[in-house]
Amino acid sequence: MRLRAAPLAMGLVASAAAADPVRYALVVGQNAGEGREETLRYAETDARRMRDVLAELGGVLPENLVLLRSTDAETMRSALIRLNDRIRTSGAPSMLIVFYSGHADATALHLGGTELALEQLEALVRGSAASFRLLIVDACRSGALTRVKGGTQVASPAIELGERLPADGMVFWSSSSANEDAQESDEIGGSFFTHYLVSGLLGAADEDKDGAVTLGEAYRHAYEGTLRASSRTLAGVQHATFRHETHGMADIVLTALAAHDRTLVTFPAGRDYLLWSGGADGNVVAEVGAHDAERRVSLRPGRYFVRARGADHLLEGTMTVRAGSPQILDERGLERIEYARLVRKGRGWRRSDSLEVGYTVRTPLWSNANACQGLVAGWVVDLPLLSVSARALACRGSFQNAYLKSTNDEIGGEARVLHAWDFHRLSLSAGGLAGVSALLQRFDAMGDAPARTSAAAHVGLSGVATVDLTRDLYLAVEVDALTTFFLGATVDETAPRAVFSVRGNMLVGKRF
Repeated sequence: MRLRAAPLAMGLVASAAAADPVRYALVVGQNAGEGREETLRYAETDARRMRDVLAELGGVLPENLVLLRSTDAETMRSALIRLNDRIRTSGAPSMLIVFYSGHADATALHLGGTELALEQLEALVRGSAASFRLLIVDACRSGALTRVKGGTQVASPAIELGERLPADGMVFWSSSSANEDAQESDEIGGSFFTHYLVSGLLGAADEDKDGAVTLGEAYRHAYEGTLRASSRTLAGVQHATFRHETHGMADIVLTALAAHDRTLVTFPAGRDYLLWSGGADGNVVAEVGAHDAERRVSLRPGRYFVRARGADHLLEGTMTVRAGSPQILDERGLERIEYARLVRKGRGWRRSDSLEVGYTVRTPLWSNANACQGLVAGWVVDLPLLSVSARALACRGSFQNAYLKSTNDEIGGEARVLHAWDFHRLSLSAGGLAGVSALLQRFDAMGDAPARTSAAAHVGLSGVATVDLTRDLYLAVEVDALTTFFLGATVDETAPRAVFSVRGNMLVGKRF
């Protein structure tokens, strides 16, 4: 009852109502759909996260909160009917929140092979005796709920900060428009819409910094976060939608951040922050966006894994939230990790690109010749399992005896495929390579000795050590063991040759 003891923060403020409303919630998550629908990974996790925030910050008492996971349509329908019966018989001012995450189409929710028609769901919510009802559906094509007869669908939110919202009426929120797919993310371990909604309710949406998250603040935060995150996916942009039906006006607060068993943690500006409970393998708790006006999140005391996203790197590490006074995240305790390493760790990045230039030296292909020295330049693409590069090389060697001088030039290109292991600032890589080149020999002799050009191919193995110099630059030292195939000419004949050589490369790389 501690949240109900703060009527300014948690009440439905209306001129005709003096009592605080009793809050009720039905929260449903179902990963399984029907037929050939792919099983979702995070719908039931979405429901658990929504349950937690409503119970801890939303003023919904345990006896008034129903969580259903891996359920069917009849169980959901019956649970909502029972909640409506309790609300009606209590006679007290009340508020009802219904949340669903799972499969759906434009006409029905799909719960494990059963269907609950959207019209019936809307009728059950609309028929509740609660003075205010909020229905949230995070599912594909759920925007059918927000259509208004005779009107047109609104693709962007019209709620302004400070606007007074209905105290006696209904609000519908859907995570997608009527013809869009709702999307999940492995990185955040949930759907985009629910993730940003929960983050907002934990404090990231509190734009006026009054310690309470209102209906308008929460919706706008979820809408903008979903739009921003889904714009970077292959499935395309996802637009949350809404509909209001108003009867009287009042401010509606969904969560109050000042709970005695939680701590307000402030995050520095300029970066996106993701938080996991316990460690990197825990559950995602919340996100604070780089452009969020409010940088505080209400957290339980405990240990959290933090990931901060910069323009070209991440900061990662753990933080301990202590009970009591508010605290500020200290980034000095986080480790800096470049994007190439993030790709190799499978941290949500598909590739990282680098430009490399440097010096190369290779043992000679001809007896008694000098080493071939020159320049190398290439482009590297780091992928989750392998790094692939294409590069151009040019080097010059020489040969001299009492009768003959020659310059031996090689110009060519090669492709390299490596696998890397990361150790703090040092990375070790190993793999294979193959390439082709042109060999050009020019002679200075007492007699007539025309220049000679031949084609060559080489294959080999490579080992690489890479050290980070700055946030963008790195130094790479490579040792390659090569076998080169070409036609070697002598006075008497031209015959195929295979020559083993060792090459060393020293390169400076720039990450993009």
